[in-house]
Amino acid sequence: SLLLGIGFWSHERYWTLPDHLNPWAPLTYEAAPDWLTRFKAGRFKSEPATCQAFMATTPWRFEPLPDRETGPGCGLRNAIAVRQTSLALSSSFTLSCPAAASLALWERHVLQPAAQATLGADVRRLEHLGSYACRNVYGRESGSRSQHASADALDIAGFVLTDGRRISVLRQWDGDAPARMFLREVHQGACRFFDGVLGPEYNQAHADHFHFDSG
Repeated sequence: SLLLGIGFWSHERYWTLPDHLNPWAPLTYEAAPDWLTRFKAGRFKSEPATCQAFMATTPWRFEPLPDRETGPGCGLRNAIAVRQTSLALSSSFTLSCPAAASLALWERHVLQPAAQATLGADVRRLEHLGSYACRNVYGRESGSRSQHASADALDIAGFVLTDGRRISVLRQWDGDAPARMFLREVHQGACRFFDGVLGPEYNQAHADHFHFDSG
């Protein structure tokens, strides 16, 4: 036990666990995702202050929203009003902070690298179909609540590039090779950060958009 104590003291005194090996080190926006990213991001659901601190390190423009119920099984908890992400938006939206953190990481580490590699330009604008909506899955009269009911989901319809090109999920999922490759890369890459990732191959209801959620 004495040797163990000396070893522990030496560790604390002379050596610090690197952040990329430390599950309790803060998640950073710029650092490349690694095997601990999902674990660290998972803390955002139970630690709102940690999530807000992470979002403050991003280029996003947003405002924290108070928790509130908006209907049976609907409401906002640990949510933000998003005015701008790293991109211009087709309109502002409300999103839970954990979902916003996943979107921020996806834009930084999947979306822009894929656009540069496959299309030779950056993405300038994100076009979406909405986030928060107090409704059931698929808008049915009965059944479970959608992840949209708690602002844990965003539906993405397309992108506008810096050179003016518009990439549409509906029109180009099976379109020309560069756009098709780009859409598939950003769809698949979302699985690294989100709990739920749906697209045109899931069902007809998602033919025109990607559904990303952290529910």
